[in-house]
Amino acid sequence: MAMWVSLLGGLALLVAGGELLVCGAVRLAERMGVSPLVIGLTLVGFGTSMPELVASVQASLAGSPGIAVGNVVGSNIANLLLVLGVSALLCPIVVGSRALQRDGVVVLGTAVAFALVGLMMALDRLVGAVFLAGLVGYIVYAWRQERLGTAGHTAAYDVAEAFAAAHGGVPAPGGTGRLAVVLSAGMVVAGLGLVVAGGGLLVDGAIALARTLGVSDSVIGLTVVALGTSMPEMVTSIMAAIRRQADVALGNILGSNIYNVLGIAGATGLIAPTVIPEGMVWFDNLVMVAVSAVALLFAWTSRRIGRREGATLLAGYGVYLAVIWPA
Repeated sequence: MAMWVSLLGGLALLVAGGELLVCGAVRLAERMGVSPLVIGLTLVGFGTSMPELVASVQASLAGSPGIAVGNVVGSNIANLLLVLGVSALLCPIVVGSRALQRDGVVVLGTAVAFALVGLMMALDRLVGAVFLAGLVGYIVYAWRQERLGTAGHTAAYDVAEAFAAAHGGVPAPGGTGRLAVVLSAGMVVAGLGLVVAGGGLLVDGAIALARTLGVSDSVIGLTVVALGTSMPEMVTSIMAAIRRQADVALGNILGSNIYNVLGIAGATGLIAPTVIPEGMVWFDNLVMVAVSAVALLFAWTSRRIGRREGATLLAGYGVYLAVIWPA
C-alpha cells in the first residue's frame, strides 16, 4: 500500500508542481519584460520537462541508473509510438513545415548521439555539458527561425503552443504590480518544492515496485516512470490533435524528445553522472533510434502521418512492451 501511495503521490506532486512552476515562471518573466518568444522557447520548454529532470536526477543519485536513463529513453519511445500513434488516429498529421522536417532530423540525430554515448562511455559530466550546449544551440536556432518566420514554426515553439492551448493560455495570478510579482514568485517556489518532493516519492515507489514485481529498475523506468513523468506532454499533444491542430501535436512530440535527450539526459549527466545499463545500450537505445527513423520516414516520404501509420505506431508500442516486460 505504501509503495502505491509513494508512486502515485509522487506522480501527482510532479504534475501539479510542474504546472505551478511553468505558470509562475511565465508570468514572472512577463512582468520583467521578457519577450513571449523567448519565454516560449525557454521557460515553457524547460518547465514542462522539469518532472522528468527531477525524477532522473534523483534516481541517479539514489543509485538507480535504470530508472534515471529509462525515464529519458522510455519517454522518447512512448512519444513516438504511443502519443504520435494516438494523435494520428484522432487527426491525420500533414507535415507541411520545413522546420518540422528539420526538427525530425534533430530528433534522429540526438537519438543516435545518445545511443553512441551508451556504446562508448558513461553519461558523465563531459557528455552532459556537450548535450546541454547542444540544447542551447538548438534553442538559438529555433529563435532565429521564429524571428525570420519563413519556414513555419519549430518544434520548440510548438511545445509552448501546445501547453498554452491545453491550458487555455497561462493563467495569471491575481493582483497587480508588486503583489502579482510576489504571487508569481510564490508559484515558482511552490512548484519547485512540489516537483522535488514528488520526484523523491516517485523514485522510492518505483524502486519498491521493481523489487516487489521482481523486475529490473530499467523496466520500471522505461514504462511506469517514463509514462508518468511525460503524461503532461501526452495530454497536450492529444488535446492538440482533438482540436485538429495536428501539426502542433507533432511539433510538441518532436520538441519533447529533443529536450529529453539534450536537456534531461544532459542535466542528469552534469549533476549526477551515471552509467547507462548494458541491456538498454544494446536494445532500448537502438529501438529509440529506429522509431525516430520510422517517424522521420513517415514525415518525409508522404509528408503525412495518417491513421494507418498511427495504428502501426501503436501496434509497435504494444510489441515493444511485450518484449521488455518479463513473462
